Amino acid sequence: MIVRCVWEHNKNDSLLYASNVIGAFTRGASKKEALYKMPKEVNSWFLWAGETPPSSIEAMITQEKVSDLCIKDADSDVLFEKEKEDLSIEQYTQLKSLVLKSASDFLSLYDSFPDKERSVLPERKTFYGTTPRTASEMYIHTKNVNAYYWGEIGLDVSNEGTILENRSRGFKALETRGDFLSGKVYDGSYGEQWSIPKVLRRFLWHDRIHARALYRMGIATFGTGAVPDVFKFGF
Repeated sequence: MIVRCVWEHNKNDSLLYASNVIGAFTRGASKKEALYKMPKEVNSWFLWAGETPPSSIEAMITQEKVSDLCIKDADSDVLFEKEKEDLSIEQYTQLKSLVLKSASDFLSLYDSFPDKERSVLPERKTFYGTTPRTASEMYIHTKNVNAYYWGEIGLDVSNEGTILENRSRGFKALETRGDFLSGKVYDGSYGEQWSIPKVLRRFLWHDRIHARALYRMGIATFGTGAVPDVFKFGF
């Protein structure tokens, strides 16, 4: 399988996104490091999605975005060229299913923690403040991008309820408004451009970042086997 990648970078720090495996990504101190990680990441993504991984995976960069953002902390504003295109109903339905599965799996992972306020992780500062450390902090951070992401394409959707409930409300609002297959580009906050396909990709990507961090924190804090490997991050 050829994995078409979008490379966003700031000097040497790199984020690599698989544009045809939506949500799969790698980070590295260099492009070479990020490329090296991609086959393993794509394999993990297919396992999480309940699909058979490809027998071979080759990463190929098809778009580049030079950024002045803090890439090493996963700050990102790239809009894929592909995300400016309209979706087919089949593509939308598949992405919607994955985005809701991702929210459901994140909620299951969070609910499995025996103590949601305990963590062995040290405090760490990033561009947006102190990194979430506990299960509760990671869950609230991940859940509460809901209003922000939907808002960037003109939808008023709150963060109330569980991550699955508030994300489901977003889809209902989107579909009620209509034209939900559109690749129309919106000028959002902080000079960033958005589209419906980008919002769906960002949900999957953001969940994946923090589910991975949540799972690894759980192993470090409570030990192997203490939390379920619902995102197949146990490597």
